[in-house]
Amino acid sequence: MNIKSTRYAIIAIITFIILFLYNYIGNPMPDKIERALMTAFAGVIGLTIGMWFVHRNSKDDTHHDFD
Repeated sequence: MNIKSTRYAIIAIITFIILFLYNYIGNPMPDKIERALMTAFAGVIGLTIGMWFVHRNSKDDTHHDFD
């Protein structure tokens, strides 16, 4: 999956919304909006790094034998 595609943008937005809502609804602390935003942004950044790594290695046709 290309990071610059609209498909990735939709997945990133859905990930952000899910993480934000889980952390906002389930947190009784007074700073729940800040915690929910930080967690959602960190989730999208982690998704971006992971997808970049997968996309970078998708063009590699060599067999990696770890034995």
